[in-house]
This record gives sequence, C-alpha cells and structure tokens, in this order.
Amino acid sequence: MKPKQTILALLMLGQTAFAQQKDLVSYVNTLQGTNSKHELTRGNTYPTTALPFGMHTWTPQTGKNGDGWKYQYFLDKIRGFQQAHQCSSWTRDYAVFSLMPMSELVVDENKREAKFSHENEIAKPNYYKVKFDNQITTEISPSERGAHLRFSYPSGKASYLVLDGYTRTSGVKIDVKRNRITGYVSNGGGFHKEWKSYFVVQFDQPIKGYGTWENKGNTTKAGATEAEGDGMGAYIEFKPGVKVQVKTASSYISPEQAELNLERELGADKNLEQTKAKAAKVWNESLGRIQVEGGSKEDMETFYSCFFRASLFSRKFYELDKNGKAYYFSPYDGKVHEGYMFTDTGFWDTFRAQFPLNTLIQPEMHGRYMQAMIDAWKQCGWLPSWSFPSEGGSMIGNHAISLFADAWAKGLHTFNPKEALEAYLHEATNKGPWGPANGRDGWREYYQLGYVPYPKYREATAKTLEYAYDDFCGYELARLTGDQYYMDIFKRQMYNYKNVYDPGTRFMRAKDSDGNWGKNFDPVEWGGPFTEGNAWHWQWSVFQDTKGLINLMGGDKNFTSKLDSVFSVPNTVKVGTYGGMIHEMTEMVMANMGQYAHGNQPIQHMVYLYNYAGEPWKAQARAREVMYKLYNATENGYPGDEDQGQTSSWYVLSALGFYSVTPGTGEYVFGSPMFKKITLNLENGKKFVIEANNNSRENVYIQDAALNGQNYTRNFITHADIVKGGVLKLNMSREPNTQRGLAETDKPFSLTK
Repeated sequence: MKPKQTILALLMLGQTAFAQQKDLVSYVNTLQGTNSKHELTRGNTYPTTALPFGMHTWTPQTGKNGDGWKYQYFLDKIRGFQQAHQCSSWTRDYAVFSLMPMSELVVDENKREAKFSHENEIAKPNYYKVKFDNQITTEISPSERGAHLRFSYPSGKASYLVLDGYTRTSGVKIDVKRNRITGYVSNGGGFHKEWKSYFVVQFDQPIKGYGTWENKGNTTKAGATEAEGDGMGAYIEFKPGVKVQVKTASSYISPEQAELNLERELGADKNLEQTKAKAAKVWNESLGRIQVEGGSKEDMETFYSCFFRASLFSRKFYELDKNGKAYYFSPYDGKVHEGYMFTDTGFWDTFRAQFPLNTLIQPEMHGRYMQAMIDAWKQCGWLPSWSFPSEGGSMIGNHAISLFADAWAKGLHTFNPKEALEAYLHEATNKGPWGPANGRDGWREYYQLGYVPYPKYREATAKTLEYAYDDFCGYELARLTGDQYYMDIFKRQMYNYKNVYDPGTRFMRAKDSDGNWGKNFDPVEWGGPFTEGNAWHWQWSVFQDTKGLINLMGGDKNFTSKLDSVFSVPNTVKVGTYGGMIHEMTEMVMANMGQYAHGNQPIQHMVYLYNYAGEPWKAQARAREVMYKLYNATENGYPGDEDQGQTSSWYVLSALGFYSVTPGTGEYVFGSPMFKKITLNLENGKKFVIEANNNSRENVYIQDAALNGQNYTRNFITHADIVKGGVLKLNMSREPNTQRGLAETDKPFSLTK
C-alpha cells in the first residue's frame, strides 16, 4: 500500500471508530429487565420505544388490556402495539390505545394474538421491529408525543388493522376520505372527569373497508364510522399485501393540539427511516452526555441500557402551542395552565439517585421540574409524591422536599424556596387524602413523641427514619436561603432517628405509644414497622447523619463490622406481616449476598457508608461487586423492580465512581468507577473527565487521586467541583490503600461532626 493510501486508510479507520463510538444507541437493549412476573421481577420493564422523557411511549403488548404486565419476555404472543406510559407493573396505565395488524379480521384480544420469536425482534430506543410467524412485520419509531409505525402484510393476504380502545370510555371516528382515525381514550384513574387523551392516526394508504367495535362483547358494526362508549374501537382494511405507514400523535389538551403535535413532530418525515434516524440522533446526543471508554462491550451495553432507562422518567406532561410555548392540562384541577408539568414517578424510589442524576445531566429540565412541583401543590393542595399522572400518595415519606433541597444546594434556583417550605410544612403537619405519602401518618405523635408509634401506624419505624431525613432537607433548604423560621421548626425533628434505635440489639426497632420496644424482635422479619424490608435493611436510613448513627452503634469499628455482617449473615427470610414470600424477598435470596437486598431501595446506598467510618476501600470493592453481579443488559438485567429509573440511576452513578448518599448536600460519595475513562459533557458546555488508570475487573481499589492536578484525599466530590469542569485522575489497583481517606475532613457530610 502506498504511503498516501496508508494515511487515508488510517484516517478513515479513525473516523469509523469515532462514528461507532458516537452510535451509543447500538449498545442499548430495551428488552433489559422484561423477563419479569409477579413472583420474581428482573426489572419489571417493557421494551420502550420513546424519546428521552417523552410524553408517550410505544411498546408491544403481550398482556391483556388493563393488566399491568404489558410485556413479559417468556411469552410468545403479541396482541397489540400500544401507546403507553406506565412506570411500573404495579400501577395502572393511562391514555392507552393499541393497534394490531392481521390478515384475518379478529377483534377479540385473546384470539387475535400473533406468535413471534425473539430472534425476529429488534428492540432499540429509536426503533422496534418484530416479524410474526404469520409473516406480518411491525416497525415503530418514536416522536415525543407520537410514533411512526409501519405494517408490512404478506403478498396476496388481506390487510386489516384493529384499533383497540383499551379500558374505560373511548371514542373513535373514521375519516375514509382523509385516510385517518381520530378519537380519544380516557382510561386511567384519579383524573378529573373532563380528562381525555385525544389521538389522531394517519395512514398513507387508502382505506378499503371499515367498521367499529366494542371490546366488552367483541361485537362489530361493519360500515360504521363513529362510536363512543366503553372500550370502543375501530377496524380498517387496506388492499391485500400492502405496506402501510402510520403516523400517530396524542394530546391531553384538545383534538386540535393532537393534530399540531402530529404535524410538528412527524409531518416532514416521508418514511419511517427518517423518523428512526431523527430519533437515533436525539438519543445519541442524550446518551452522549456521558461517554465511557475502556470497558468491555458487555459493560458498555449494561451502562447505556441503564442510562436509557434513567432517561425516561419523569415523563413530560406538557405540550407546545402553535407559537412553541409550553402549556398543559393539569391532572390536578382539570384546567389548562401555561408552563411545564411532569409525571410518572414515585419519589420514594427516585429521590435517591434518579433525580440527583438529573441535576447533573439534565439541569435545565430539572429546574423546570422544581417549579412544576410548586404548581402541582397550588393546583392540588399537596406536593406530589407518586404521580401517574394524578396523585396516588403511594409509599412513605415526603420526599418532594428532598428534590427542592438538592436542587437548591446544586445551584438550581428556579423556584421560590419560601413556597417550597410552606408546602412542605403543610405536608409535615397534616394527613393527605390519598395514600401514606400525602401528608404524614402519625404526624402528631411524630412531633409529640419524636417517633411514629407501632402498631398504631403500619411501617412506623421506616416512616420515622424517612420523616427525619425529610425534616433535615426542610432545615437545609431553610438554612441555605436564610429562613430562620423554618430552620427552627425542622431542626429538632431531623434527629428523630435516634428515638427508634435500640442500643440493646443495635438495630432500629418498633416502639409503641408508651415507649416500649416491640416484642419478639427478629431482624430478618419483614414488614410490620418496616416498608418492604426488615431491620437489616432499614438500619442505614439515616442519610443526613451517618456519623450520628456511627456514634449510636459504638464507633467506627462496630459500624463497619455491622456493614460487613449484612453480607455475611445468612440470607434467611421471615415473611412477617406479609404472610408469604413477596418478590423482593425472593430477589434477596436469589442474589445470595446475605441480607443485602439491592432489588429494593432502602439499602441501595449502604455500600457507600464505609466511607464515613474509616474503611473507604470496602465501599470501592462492594460497589463494583454489586454492579458486576446484579446488573446486565439482558432480559434478566436487574435484581428487582427498575422503578422509574432509580435502579438504573444507581448503576449509572455507581459506574461513574460515586453515589448520592445524601441528596440535599451537593455531595457524591466515592465508590469505584466501571470504566478507564468517563467524560461528562455538561449542559453548561464544560467537560468533567474521570480517568481511572489501570482500571480493570480486578483493579477496583483507588490507590490515590488528583483533582485538576492537586492531590485529592476526600472520599467524596462536590457537585460544584464537577460542574466547573476538570479532570479527576484515579490510580486503580488490585490491592486496597488502607491509609487513604481516613482524616475527618476526608469523610462525607454528616450533621454530627
């Protein structure tokens, strides 16, 4: 080869490598975590086809209408392709309708199912494709509020398409001249009666035959063009063997807005390939905010599949008017408001890692979210706790205040802190109308006794611990904004965790109204005073004052010994008040890591607590062990429920080498990075680079560190240091450095000094 040709070939090779590196979508498997069922969840996900934080997503449907289990990997039949939103199989979905292609008209969802093989399935963020055994092929590419689909029917066979109105009230109208179906669905729960999701479905092929049907009795009306009622749908027929493109979009505001969404997002796309390419570009830019290098292909796939999941929630609930201005239909008061609104998240899960990740990677959106929470409070009377999209009040704690405090500590001052504190005080001194997470169960006793008594209130010890953390967040937001009034209110309560610690057993315990410890205590028994866990799991939920917890437990050595014991004691389960094995128990036993139950949220921060007690190298080893052992990019990719991006965000942050133990402080506590080089392409235009020299599967320990050329001994890094840009250099080794990071100044934040 001539020199010029050699140089040209090398340049082309370099460009090809760069192009491959930028094609981050190729690493994502949206089937990650889909092999789930009621008894054992490996993620509890469905193969989401969507844009980042998109208002609607699309997915194949293997489960019956109304069944939370939309798609289960072990099933081999699909009954439709649906507009979806649901963040968990344990919650209802809303604004759902589905489309199903077939060569013979069958409307009954149980009889129209078509068999498929995963070998004939492609599942990427920007593109889903499946070929049924009957040779019909479906393809989907997303926009923010709609999707571009293509149905390819076999030659010579009839070409039918069924639109299913899913559950509850729906309406359809077939416009034969314009080759489209318009209508609405109003499925979901807790909405104002005026709420509807308006849709438009546009075809690029003429409609040959048509009719309406209802999915209760599966009765059809051939030739009918309109229907309205319970579970109404439509069917149409094209010419035989056709390949038909379908563009669809929806709106919560009006039919006209649905038309606008369709035209704005998909109008210019002449074919599905254009929509697919546009969606790939959006995803590559979004995933490209974190570029990782120097890991195995499997590690890259796990990282970007998790980063994809972490980039779906909370979902946008706003739309853009004809002038591009944001507005939304409020699920709280049933009115249209200007501004931004978000939904589909449960703060009990996501305050821990998913929202802290957004403060770092999506600060503009996160700032909008903070004001949206204030708006939700004004429209609803309560701060959100579990929105999908109306308020559910599920789980425990008042964690909206954690989001406010964390945002303010990180410089996102997009809301009025006095309004946030006023809303939180109302939350902390009242009981809301929905579940336990709107207002507080036992709020009077919590203030009078310093704890929530059990058995008067279920899950009382867990609630005490989380209320104390939330009160710290209220105090901290007040302190940061110079509000002495609210500081004085929350200052005492943030230490209430001490009132449920029993020095006799060295565990957090149930305590009754008279101050007596609960009888027959067993730390492996689930439920009762604890939420989805036992005393081993809830021992560590003192995010705001780990040093104070260390002191209660008798000092550093006792503390780290107890941390060690979590992994070394048997993985025994006593079902307690649950009365039987729940999936979280099964997942802990299956993980075989003692009482470490990473598949649920309460213990996910625990591995990082070694940094507070003089043994940071153990955090490094344990964090890497959990990443390698419990995560992958397959259908079995998670150790439990993925939970609206939280479990994925744990992995993403941990793979960067740190974790948000205490949202509200602006600190990230060190673990061990998964890759040799990580580049954060920050929204402010700066880059923060983490270089982990000699990093490998065996070299998990940090020998020494330097931040921007200066020796760095701390076991944490601040948000402020990251967003300034710079380089964090770590030298990794197979052996731990047991002398690094031991000074008091090297330890992360605790209220107790």
